[in-house]
Amino acid sequence: MIVDEKILIIDFGSQYTQLIARRIRESKVFSIVKPYTITLEEVKKLKSTGIILSGGPQSVYAKNAYSFDKELLNIGIPILGICYGLQLICKILGGVVKKAKNREYGKSVFKINESNKLFKNVKRSSIVWMSHGDLITKLPKDYVALGTSKSSPFCSVANLKDEIYGVQFHPEVNHTEEGEKIIKNFLFNICKCKGEWKSSNFITSTIKQIRKNIGPGKVICALSGGVDSTVAALLMKKAIGNKLICVHIDNGLMRKNESEEIEKVFKNKFKLKVIHINAKELFLKRLKGISNPEEKRKIIGKTFIKVFEKEAKKYSDLKFLVQGTLYPDVIESSPVNGTSVTIKTHHNVGGLPKKMNLKLIEPFRDLFKDEVRNIGREMKIPKIFLDRHPFPGPGLAVRIIGEITENRLNIIKEADEIFISEIKKKKLYQKIWQAFVVLLPIQTVGVMGDSRTYENVLALRAITSKDGMTADWFRFDNETLSEISNKIINNVRGVNRVVYDISSKPPATIEWE
Repeated sequence: MIVDEKILIIDFGSQYTQLIARRIRESKVFSIVKPYTITLEEVKKLKSTGIILSGGPQSVYAKNAYSFDKELLNIGIPILGICYGLQLICKILGGVVKKAKNREYGKSVFKINESNKLFKNVKRSSIVWMSHGDLITKLPKDYVALGTSKSSPFCSVANLKDEIYGVQFHPEVNHTEEGEKIIKNFLFNICKCKGEWKSSNFITSTIKQIRKNIGPGKVICALSGGVDSTVAALLMKKAIGNKLICVHIDNGLMRKNESEEIEKVFKNKFKLKVIHINAKELFLKRLKGISNPEEKRKIIGKTFIKVFEKEAKKYSDLKFLVQGTLYPDVIESSPVNGTSVTIKTHHNVGGLPKKMNLKLIEPFRDLFKDEVRNIGREMKIPKIFLDRHPFPGPGLAVRIIGEITENRLNIIKEADEIFISEIKKKKLYQKIWQAFVVLLPIQTVGVMGDSRTYENVLALRAITSKDGMTADWFRFDNETLSEISNKIINNVRGVNRVVYDISSKPPATIEWE
């Protein structure tokens, strides 16, 4: 992706790192997250406008504590260290960081010593969010204290000449009263950003980059019919026209009648060249007897690519595969030797084989879901397509806990259709980020028509979110939940119990597998 100005966030394992990225993009400045293992040369190649060093769960004195090359502080780019990032700067430059007698977690009062660029128009005294057990007791040479808290004499410090700043608190969280102002001050007063990151700029620069990279060859696009693949396909069409071949693979794991509807809509509405491949039997055969969720994802990913490569061989000048991979997919599938542990492998990230004959094009790899929707709106894609709930790459395979069978697929398809239809009927669909049904690997006793039953349990899941990185469960009223449960149990054979998932993310993930 070509972006004139960007803020590089170096991640040291903070739970708030993605929130930093969000806050920056909300200010119309592009941000990108890289692990602390990024090399100095890689940093220089990125040509960032500014750098933010994130917080982290470690002590800077811990064995194998995450760190960075000291020369990073000499490359002439403004830097902001947050919490662990601030402490690392001080330690590396000869300051002293010690275990605090009074640890600071939660809300604290921050007081500014004197006016400066980072705290321009920020209240002299304000509430900030703390999360640290160490504190700075001695500053490095050429650094001055900008502010204090009750337990931190050096709660904010800076080398004003070199434009290197640090705060002990987290300006990215909502609990920090003046956090938004502080981040904007770093972006606009210190880094001199213009704040021109927007959808139209992305579309123009990405189309230019796609044309340059692809050349005269053809491109095959994995079309699932979801928001990401829809916008990706139409962006590719805008870039390369008839050189785009869209392939929809019906793997048998889609929602009820979904594959047929996708083919019809994209051919008639969007005038795309769509090849429909019925691969249900192949996918179900390879998934037979498999219960482990990671195995399921990887089998689906590998089978998916094999089917695509078989189709691609029909075209001598086809070398690229387009996918609608998003930033949360990449983050959650990050390798263990990066900063973040792998939460789960995403079908269109970690589920792909290491060796492929096709080169990947992922235009949205650095974007969040709401940003992709904004790009779709800019491209005048109808609202009905952009407002669809997210659907996982592996489809219903990760909503059936345990083995996948034809019968279990039929149960979840029927129940899912009822659930979605009911929330649409009650005009709740747009208020919910994602809603779906999960088929559990257990059966329970029930009573139907005076007879004993021993049948399946379904879980309903509905959440609210902005970008899928965090989520909360949707508060249905009791009557709505009762109606949905009754309708599913009365109309879907093989189900005698329905439960509702009230877990947030974190600690749970959105999908169950």
